[in-house]
Amino acid sequence: MMLTDKVAVVTGASRGLGREIAILLGARGARVIVNYNGSAAKAEEVVKIIEDAGGKAEAVQCNVAEFEQAAEFFRYVIKTCGRVDILVNNAGITRDNLLMKMSEAEFDAVIDTNLKGAFNCMKQVSRQMLKQKSGRIINMSSVSGVMGNAGQANYCASKAGLIGMTKSAARELASRGITCNAVAPGFIDTEMTEVLTGAVKEAAKETIPMKRFGSPKDVANVVAFLASEEAGYITGQVICVDGGMAM
Repeated sequence: MMLTDKVAVVTGASRGLGREIAILLGARGARVIVNYNGSAAKAEEVVKIIEDAGGKAEAVQCNVAEFEQAAEFFRYVIKTCGRVDILVNNAGITRDNLLMKMSEAEFDAVIDTNLKGAFNCMKQVSRQMLKQKSGRIINMSSVSGVMGNAGQANYCASKAGLIGMTKSAARELASRGITCNAVAPGFIDTEMTEVLTGAVKEAAKETIPMKRFGSPKDVANVVAFLASEEAGYITGQVICVDGGMAM
């Protein structure tokens, strides 16, 4: 499942799942564009890890929630790299609150980044991939978008919306050799789960048939497979990486 000479764009790649995905794609031979919004130092760390392992990478700042910024970002990538073979829409935020307490700003911020940001990137990259008659789009959803979760109406709506957009894009682009799939992680050991108390973590594990949290590598492995030639006949699918939580 090598990705030699492929150009991969990973949004929100300075930390968490995006970081692990970018590093693995780089290790598989892809030239990785490490997108970040505010964490320049962390993005450069990811670039250094990829380059130290013999790969190619570049950190590029862009707030994907802003349409014009996304357009300029992809113009730069295409001008610099000549093509885009893989797009991983990973950028995402949370603003958790109960529905009756959630502010309009909290709802809009999550939808703008998690859902509209993915749309902005898919719109910009689709024209290039259509010209190439090839491409892989992988959208990072969540089991929260499949099952729902109390206190996350905005986040769940954004991740469920990503699933619908994934399926729509898959139907539109399939005839040109472009696949579009979604990956839906469950509880994964990242910065987002580190803040949970021990009691909350143990209660969460009881809802998982495998009785443990996953690792970022578990998710990155699935993304790398979907980005590969071996996954060329898989499109419009939602792959849950959750230890059986959402089955």
